Amino acid sequence: MTTTASRDTNGNDTNSIELNGKSDAKGTSVIVNAIAVLRSFTADEPLLGVTEIANRVGLHKSTVSRILATFEQENLVERDEDTRRFRLGLGLIAVAGPLLAELEERRVAYPVLRELTELTGETSALMMWEGNESICVEQIASRHQIKHTTPLGARYNDALSSSVQVFLGTEPEERVRSLLLSGAIKFHGLDEASLEGYLLRLKDDARRGWAVNYGESSLDEVGVAAPVYDHRGDVVAAVLIPAPRFRVSQERLQSLGESCLAAANKVTARLGGKVPGDGVAGSAGRASR
Repeated sequence: MTTTASRDTNGNDTNSIELNGKSDAKGTSVIVNAIAVLRSFTADEPLLGVTEIANRVGLHKSTVSRILATFEQENLVERDEDTRRFRLGLGLIAVAGPLLAELEERRVAYPVLRELTELTGETSALMMWEGNESICVEQIASRHQIKHTTPLGARYNDALSSSVQVFLGTEPEERVRSLLLSGAIKFHGLDEASLEGYLLRLKDDARRGWAVNYGESSLDEVGVAAPVYDHRGDVVAAVLIPAPRFRVSQERLQSLGESCLAAANKVTARLGGKVPGDGVAGSAGRASR
């Protein structure tokens, strides 16, 4: 993919994007479309055909084919030999690598996540917020054969996801209302009563120190998440424990929540952060409450 400069009929400079030598005067639209194609791949559906992608992003198949051809040349996608469908390519690691390496939260959290997984036997992950999505930037998988994982780059925007609850709990109520009512954050069966109940739930999460999703967004999965704070007392990440529901009784749920909170507070302390109301975070912080 290359960018070329040209002039319109009034002599003004314009930018265009060339895909396989074909210039598209609407360069911005091409970039947006290309990003949409990349985002159509998910952890649940890593292999997609041209028609599937075209239907998901609302583009003509020929446009999707051109974008994929360019991505394939740059190793951003690759073609499965058996199905001839596409998957994300290793070239994306080179793109994302510098960003991940610079994420101090990820570097600091890694040993804490390893300890958390060893302690609980369940997967642990570090999540970050991107406006209306919780995104996984680090994961330590459970040693159990049956487990729930949160792959790097996985995105969640279900209001009942525990990590989403953590991040929304930091937003003003009007912002939360707007995100839910617009559908930017998914909440099935949303009405005024459930919206008010959800806002109260976020306050309860904050008082307890961790959020829980007990099979609400996925019947067979439990998630608990706790916030990580920076030196200003702002939430910059969340520690998440996803686990199979059959292994998590209500008693164990409490234990997982406390362990998750302790780990999040440890990451906060390693960042030099502070838990609001507690001053500088200690290694265990409020885990016993």
